[in-house]
Amino acid sequence: MLAQILATLLPVFLIAGCGSLYGRVRRPDTGSLNTLNMELFVPLLVFAALADRQAPLADHARLALAGSVVVLGSGVVLWPLARWLKLDVRTFLPPMMFNNAGNMGLPLIVLAFGEAALPAAVVLFIVEMLLHFSVGLWMLDPRTPLWRLLRMPIVVASIAGLGVNVSGLALPPWLLESMHMLGGVSIPLMLFALGVRMLDIDFSQWRLGLLGAVLCPLSGLLVALPMVLLLDLSGTAAAALWVFAALPPAVLNYLVAEQYRQQPHQVASLVLIGNLGSLLVMPLLLWVVFEQVRPMAS
Repeated sequence: MLAQILATLLPVFLIAGCGSLYGRVRRPDTGSLNTLNMELFVPLLVFAALADRQAPLADHARLALAGSVVVLGSGVVLWPLARWLKLDVRTFLPPMMFNNAGNMGLPLIVLAFGEAALPAAVVLFIVEMLLHFSVGLWMLDPRTPLWRLLRMPIVVASIAGLGVNVSGLALPPWLLESMHMLGGVSIPLMLFALGVRMLDIDFSQWRLGLLGAVLCPLSGLLVALPMVLLLDLSGTAAAALWVFAALPPAVLNYLVAEQYRQQPHQVASLVLIGNLGSLLVMPLLLWVVFEQVRPMAS
């Protein structure tokens, strides 16, 4: 069990650590890296995973619903607490709702449960991204037009990939394999960029960051529990949802807060200290999940 957890987490932390070490020496332009990743490599990963006819997407409809409820439900659960603590809900709630399904979720789920779990990881990632760029932007500015979604490469790739899968169109193996190879670049690049970002941790708001590091996975898991039971999720789908629910805040929360001038320093503390907190949360969660998955496999 310990070996399996270490085999899952060590590549994640080692690649992120390489990013931190390189970033300390060279300070690379992560903005350009992230733009390249989000506009090319991640869309290719999403399209290839969805367009592959061997991916049983119909099996993940309930998982997509559960992921949506986890994201939105986390905000509903924490809204009264944020009001009681007199926190700015536009600053505090988005990082609690929109988690690191890309930088950490995709590689963690694939490393933990194998390549067969990639479609489930991609479905949850798409759910998080669509909600972040619709509900999340509306929370910061209700005047944000939702048509901006259609301009996002990830959304275009998702629609195209779903269309190919549903239509039954078989893409040439060489084309699909090329897309898988290019899309595979995105996962280590996400982790590398996350490691570089970790150098910018701001501990001036450490109390708020520590509060978020506890409440973000806790609220997600509280919402995930009834979803697993009500939707009768099991196996890889249930395991992927548990990991998804406990993920720390997405780095994208900081970029969006900076764009909308919504207390970016506080959001940075929530994001970065929350990701540090995942060093404790994820090993414990994986231990529990592996204990649940192992009896099913046997």
